[in-house]
Amino acid sequence: MSSVKKYCIGCGVLLQDENMTMEGYTTSIENDICSRCFRMKNYGEYQIVTKSNEDYIDILKSVNKTNDLVLYIVDLLNLERDLKYIRNYINNKVILVLSKRDVLPKSVKDDKLMDYFKKMDLDYQDMIVVSPNKNYNIDALLLMIKKYKTSRNVYVVGHTNVGKSTLINKLMKNYSDNECELTISPLPSTTLNKISIKLSDDLILIDTPGLIDRGNIVNYVDPLLLKKINPKKEIKPKTYQIKKGQCLIIGGLIRVDYKEGGKNSFTVFMSNDLKVQRFNMTRQQALKDLFPNELNVLYHEDIVINGLGFIKVVEKADVIVYADKNVEIYTRRSLI
Repeated sequence: MSSVKKYCIGCGVLLQDENMTMEGYTTSIENDICSRCFRMKNYGEYQIVTKSNEDYIDILKSVNKTNDLVLYIVDLLNLERDLKYIRNYINNKVILVLSKRDVLPKSVKDDKLMDYFKKMDLDYQDMIVVSPNKNYNIDALLLMIKKYKTSRNVYVVGHTNVGKSTLINKLMKNYSDNECELTISPLPSTTLNKISIKLSDDLILIDTPGLIDRGNIVNYVDPLLLKKINPKKEIKPKTYQIKKGQCLIIGGLIRVDYKEGGKNSFTVFMSNDLKVQRFNMTRQQALKDLFPNELNVLYHEDIVINGLGFIKVVEKADVIVYADKNVEIYTRRSLI
């Protein structure tokens, strides 16, 4: 192995050509990319790498030692439960970037989305709604970055799978001659280390590994299911009028039993590729061997299935949501 340290331009990991079972392996140290990233980019072959959140928290703490601007990326379909958690580790100026706008229905207005976050008393410098896939508001984001940055360096942080690398790739394509491309995939922990990308002489974007959310369903499904779970286009919400004693089964992954309440409206905001079926509870026993999460849903709340999306419920309801025991299920004030 060469004595000169070299890092993968796709995921940021230290390259090595000695042990093919270890991260960073490449057939030749002269390569710029590890074998894992090469196979993901060229063949769509995904390999899971398990990292400790302690590794990523150490990186956040190093960001905190700087005075640099931070872009905090969140996924509008799959918001993390505690948006203030990141402040446990960084005190920098933050722009809240509400990403993946393209997967939510066009009928939902940006102003309504931003009002939702303004009511959460979050500590951020500014906020913007974007869609890297549709090149939506990317120009406005760049202007915002230039307005608030305190040095050439701007850090990009957030949980896994929120689209940090996708956003940086779009910024590179639009505003830079830099031809390298960060590796993106539906798997958690695709980026494994900090990666510095020079956008211009006065702007360097630093991609960081995402914090792992152990309650996210993507950690517990077959990689082949990830393409169904992660929507690639605008979601078409599915609305069902539900009576007490009925249930919904979603994608063969989730079961929602309507245990108590009057006639109600359940609207599913999840990937269009997930089949939703309505049954009478007593006549359908599928998925009842999964862990039962009993929820008291209040007026105009969402049932959130971490990593899958959410169900908007109009009236009060007592429900049981059956899911993998590791998947986090909870309620929140309705996003839409």
